[in-house]
Amino acid sequence: MPISDTKARKALPADKPYRIPDADGLYLDVRPSGKKYWRVRYFLHGKENLYTPGQYPQVTLKEARKQRDDVKHNAAQGIDPKALQKAEREKEKRSQDDTFTAIALEWWHKQQPRWSDYYANQVKKAIEREMGPAFGAKNIREVTPADVLLLVQKVEKRGAPSVAMLVRQWTGQVYRYAASTLRADHDPAAPIEGAVQRPPVQHSKSLAADDLATLANQIDTKGGWRINAIAMHVLMRTMLRTGEMRQGRWEEIDFMRAEWRVPAERMKMRRPHVVPLSKQVVLLLQELHRYTGHMPLMFPSYRHPAKPMSATTINKALERMGWLGKFSGHGFRSTASTLLNEHGWRGDLIEKQLAHMPGDKVRAAYNHADYLKERREMLQWYSDYIEAIMQGEAAPPVPERMRA
Repeated sequence: MPISDTKARKALPADKPYRIPDADGLYLDVRPSGKKYWRVRYFLHGKENLYTPGQYPQVTLKEARKQRDDVKHNAAQGIDPKALQKAEREKEKRSQDDTFTAIALEWWHKQQPRWSDYYANQVKKAIEREMGPAFGAKNIREVTPADVLLLVQKVEKRGAPSVAMLVRQWTGQVYRYAASTLRADHDPAAPIEGAVQRPPVQHSKSLAADDLATLANQIDTKGGWRINAIAMHVLMRTMLRTGEMRQGRWEEIDFMRAEWRVPAERMKMRRPHVVPLSKQVVLLLQELHRYTGHMPLMFPSYRHPAKPMSATTINKALERMGWLGKFSGHGFRSTASTLLNEHGWRGDLIEKQLAHMPGDKVRAAYNHADYLKERREMLQWYSDYIEAIMQGEAAPPVPERMRA
């Protein structure tokens, strides 16, 4: 006689396990502990097997019978019910593990060695502070375009359209990675590509000669902490990017050759860059060495010496000097480029010193120090030029062979 739900519920434990049969191989296995399990006897390839639909009452009599019928059907087709059950459990486990945040962080760890520290931190913060709270706990297959749209609109409304565009872009990159590892089959960021408009590019302002002279004269008296003042002087005269300079390490400086060799991992184009040092910059770095030469970093943070100067230090110093909205640290590069061009220096030398990618990338990969002699002469002229305008004197002449 088939078992009833009442009989299953009232079955009491005994000293030994016992069975209460239902029909077609299904029975309830009552354990001495009081736990009750549904079991199904079935035959596959002529051998008897046992399948466990689950524990009663979590799995009801109706559900157990449904699973029994599925087991019998699959076994009759030569399909192993246990293998299907195991695959389903593994799928459920993967579903729990494959949250958006888990896969996003996995992607981040794989990409991080290729990125600068600043960019890697920027991406990680976006995962933890933006995507994570919005939809990071969902299984990656469950995130919808509406979820992504809601997030980027929220970020845009708080006045950060550039961040909103990056969030959409990074979400798409996470999904491309998930698809390549067979854990996603769609990209919910793709349909909303035009939802956020890119803000107009704000190019770094260049200073005219008179303004540059004013700023250069202010640095020593208004630039604050001496290491910050030296940083601005060096940035002004080397044409380095702010991040490339502030993360500088003493092991990169060759005082004998008067060169700063910036490793590829810190350069935007991921190629090593040799910066010839003018006499003025050598003197500045020698002074700096007295302050920070006992540690690896040339420009350590004031509060956290084991870390480099923060990305905002130079701009905050310029703000305190009265240049808020008028000039930023990155503007030293554009100022040097503008003034060197105005005085007739060859464009290829200027572009090489700016470490811009030339058209021939293969040649660039093997020739990162080319024009070194000419660039040394150009940067020495530029340091002399800054010195001259600070004192109200005329610019030194540009050698004819260096003219465009």
